Amino acid sequence: MNSELLLPVGNMDMCLAAVHYGADAIYVGVPFFNARGRTTDFSLEDLKEMIDLCHLYGVRVNLAFNVVIFQNEFPKVIELLEQILPMGPDAFIVQDLGLAKLIRTMAPDQRIHASTQMTVTNPDAIKLVDDLKIDRFVLGRENSISEIKLIREKTEKELEVFVHGALCVAYSGQCFTSESLGGRSANRGQCAQSCRLEYELFVDEVKKDLGSKKYLVSPKDLMGIEEVPTLQELGVNSFKVEGRLKTPEYVAAAAKNYREVLDGAPVNLEKRTEELSSTYSRGFFSGWLHGVDHQQLVDGTYSAHRGLEVGTILEVRKKTILISSKTKLQAGMGLLFVGKEEQGSKIFAAQKIGQNLEVELLQKNLKLEKGQKVFLNSNEPMAKELQKGWLTREKQKRIPLSFFVEGRIGEPLIVSATDPEGRVIRAYSKSHLTEATGRPLTPEQVSEELSALGTTAYKMNRFEAQIQSPLFLNNKELKELRREMVEKMNLARITRSARVEAFHVTPMKNTQGETGLNILLRAKAQVEGLVKDFALFQGYRHLIKSVILDFEFGKDYASSVEMIKSLGLRAGIATTRILKPSEYYNLNTIIRCAPDLILVRNLGAIEYLKTKTEIPLIGDFSLNVTNSMTLEYLVSKGLDSVNLSYDLNQDQLLDMVEFADPSHMEVTLHQYMPEFHMEHCVFAAFMSNGSSFKDCGRPCEKHEVKLKDPYGNMHFLKADQECRNTFFKATPQSAGFLVKELKEKGVANFRLEALNETPEEINLKIITYLKLLNDEITPDDALKSLKVVESYGLGLGQMNKMDTYKDRKKETRT
Repeated sequence: MNSELLLPVGNMDMCLAAVHYGADAIYVGVPFFNARGRTTDFSLEDLKEMIDLCHLYGVRVNLAFNVVIFQNEFPKVIELLEQILPMGPDAFIVQDLGLAKLIRTMAPDQRIHASTQMTVTNPDAIKLVDDLKIDRFVLGRENSISEIKLIREKTEKELEVFVHGALCVAYSGQCFTSESLGGRSANRGQCAQSCRLEYELFVDEVKKDLGSKKYLVSPKDLMGIEEVPTLQELGVNSFKVEGRLKTPEYVAAAAKNYREVLDGAPVNLEKRTEELSSTYSRGFFSGWLHGVDHQQLVDGTYSAHRGLEVGTILEVRKKTILISSKTKLQAGMGLLFVGKEEQGSKIFAAQKIGQNLEVELLQKNLKLEKGQKVFLNSNEPMAKELQKGWLTREKQKRIPLSFFVEGRIGEPLIVSATDPEGRVIRAYSKSHLTEATGRPLTPEQVSEELSALGTTAYKMNRFEAQIQSPLFLNNKELKELRREMVEKMNLARITRSARVEAFHVTPMKNTQGETGLNILLRAKAQVEGLVKDFALFQGYRHLIKSVILDFEFGKDYASSVEMIKSLGLRAGIATTRILKPSEYYNLNTIIRCAPDLILVRNLGAIEYLKTKTEIPLIGDFSLNVTNSMTLEYLVSKGLDSVNLSYDLNQDQLLDMVEFADPSHMEVTLHQYMPEFHMEHCVFAAFMSNGSSFKDCGRPCEKHEVKLKDPYGNMHFLKADQECRNTFFKATPQSAGFLVKELKEKGVANFRLEALNETPEEINLKIITYLKLLNDEITPDDALKSLKVVESYGLGLGQMNKMDTYKDRKKETRT
């Protein structure tokens, strides 16, 4: 496959813009099940129309099925697949491993692409799921060019890379902020854009004055057009543009510019930046393609579209303003003025005055000042020009056809048409050719009639004729031959065959395990406190299944493992949530510490560890297990149990228990919701001048940091061994009210997670949950005890929500 340009589509106009501006493929959401919940859901008839249109023009259609699937949704999912598969989508983009297995079983020949929501950042993750025969992997946006090169060297699978559009600050598939703040799951397409909110920074309980910087986790938009040639050389197969919620003009501008560069045109960065900025831009940066740069990724002073910075105000006159700008401005363009507040207006008139521009605005009551920055925020003339590309026949894409015409007396006239992919269509005249008594049929006459394709998707590229002369055929039949040929070619180009097999989800075999608590600690002092006061737990020792270590730094692992083992308890160590190609030393460090188990947080670590050690492996919530098929698949890969996804509410969890083996499940009873997990380091960006760990001074080792959101919620910030930051909601949540019912249904593995507690505080929590598991106290008693040590209160969390979030998107149902 050559370098594919993959464009986002959220409606039919966006589809037309993508098709006619050079897309090789588009991606669009599966109705009701995709990661852009704010787009309009198509009816199945609309979806088929879009697929047929794209196939007519030789454009592939990838359907984004990139959400986690809940247990009770499988009948609907299977029914939907039975309806969609015969439409001939070129690929499904999938996050959920159980869904990938389902599609592969129902449609053995169907292409499957692993979504960036699957959090694939290393070659071992690709190797782990080889049996699912996934054809392509959309790599994490956080992978740098050097890391992409290492992955490319280790796999023959197709690789897809984001090169343009909005950046999520959190790793895709690893963001629970929307879930935490409003019960809206990003893993279900309901992202609340929490990263675009204002946050206040508190360092050691004191608010830090950051001036105008308020948007601390809102990245600039990705523009990787300069990096495209390098990525092509590395063997990247598909170049993806983000933006299913954007406009047709955004799609057209991105397609036009990236198509040209992919085809070898010079980058000409200044010109392309100007064209791309006005359709949508929060400011452009190369993202993580060159590694981390914490001083450049997040500006902090804004979070929405600004466009192209074109200059500053030199003078505010009575009716006009004077701007220092080299950019050509004209009537109809929109300007944004940034000072203490943002103001905007369309241009009424503009003229060049020396090296500057004098501009008259449509909006007359703006409070503008000398020195304010000026941004070209919208470009109506350019937008109208872009629209011509899909609205006017002269500029629309045309499929070149080669024609061959044969004519012999006493036989029908035969017209053969061949498309670029080699399909050959033949049409025959209804009448046989006769000897001409008047004006004979000529090749020129036939060519002129067959090339009259202006209202179709085609154009004549080549014409060849072998016609005996003199012959006669009514001109009306030539027209009918052209129409028949077009209809047959249309049908040939859009027709796809699909093999669909029946499938039913069957329950896993149910086995019973011993009830117990896994305790996750995040500081050596917490381990020392457990050891010191272990006499408190002697009567509950049988209920402590393990103590798992999840430290910011690995240097204390070995001694902590020894302390835990000295108590006669099983010791575990957690991997990092992300694994990149050069980070396997972290896993080797864990192996050398000889724990009794390893808590695995990413797919690549499962593959690596199961080939390097016999230490038992258990999976974490970050593997996004929300149904029995995904659980069964991961257990088959060597996990003893998996902590279930934090996307599940009570009903969804209990649905899973009915189908899955509960002995392989773990449910978290107490935790601080891990919200953003991000490559962006707030410590380095706003507490240092450093661009990476090499020059930031490591403020994360010296200070306790919290962020306060606009709703008054506090969030703890922690860095891991690779300097990745995790937001933790400061108000913990308890699922203790579910313990009795889960135990009755066979769930035996429960977890308690610590964060910043003192040894005394975490020990109180441990003994409380042990008593609850031992049926000594009620859930209400447990809550009363726990609230004593919680500074920011205690909630019941998502598990207590009995319904799922329903967004206000427009739906067009069949």
